[in-house]
Amino acid sequence: MVNSSEHRQGVIAALLTFAFWGFAPIYFKWLVGISPYEIIAHRIVWSVCFVAGFLLLRDGPDFWRRLAISKRTIAWLALSGTLVAINWLIFVWAVVNDQVLSTSLGYFINPLVNVLLGMLFLGERLTMPRWLAVMIAAAATIYLGIYMGRPPWIALMLAFSFGFYGLIRKQLEVGPMVGLLWEAMLLSLPAIAYLIGFWRSEPLTFLTGDATNAWLLVFSGLVTVLPLVGFAYATKRLTLTVIGFFQYLAPTISFLLAVFLFKESFSTGHMIAFAGIWLALLIFSLDPMFRARRHRLPL
Repeated sequence: MVNSSEHRQGVIAALLTFAFWGFAPIYFKWLVGISPYEIIAHRIVWSVCFVAGFLLLRDGPDFWRRLAISKRTIAWLALSGTLVAINWLIFVWAVVNDQVLSTSLGYFINPLVNVLLGMLFLGERLTMPRWLAVMIAAAATIYLGIYMGRPPWIALMLAFSFGFYGLIRKQLEVGPMVGLLWEAMLLSLPAIAYLIGFWRSEPLTFLTGDATNAWLLVFSGLVTVLPLVGFAYATKRLTLTVIGFFQYLAPTISFLLAVFLFKESFSTGHMIAFAGIWLALLIFSLDPMFRARRHRLPL
């Protein structure tokens, strides 16, 4: 049972985390001319360095004891790490290929995916208004697919990969930092293998590019670690439904960046689809308020 103080801490962590994610496309836009695969490999490797360094400073001699977890948990962290790596790769690919609007749509859909996962796997109840919200969001997504002539794969893959990542991490009995370090360490083996193989065929940007790109690649680890720590911290203290509410912030910021800063095309089809998603999210958000007022419960 989470007390009010822990709930408040979870709210603050969620707020900061999703604001950080909303502005993240700006950072990856700075990495000009670098393969998304190389960017992700560096994100993973430098994440290990930053997380391990932080835990060594925080825990001292207890570091190795805290790192000891069961083989079953390690197996689940391998799965969650794979899911978040897929999410990172799709996101970075979309950003460098001027598809920030698609990432925004994906993270608008993600809260509704969380609702479904919470209902299917955690026994969280889905009221009639929330069912309506999910159906409207599904219809808007299908409409956009018909309008574009293909399903919005970027948006859907981002929404479901991160939804399942959050579901797995919520149920694991492991601290957010320790879990993140294990995920990064498990992913670092294929990441290092990729970088070595890539380097043998052609020069790595990190070694041959300018110093700015090299430092941006190094600090991509920190950009990766900070919001994931906040997310893991928040999911331990909030329900997936509440987490879903805060996830509106990140795609809203990304949407504004895509349309007004990056000048991506915003067609009539996009307008109708986003309007449907926003209507669904409005219904989803107002439902607990009306239920609380009806039953005179605190929000």
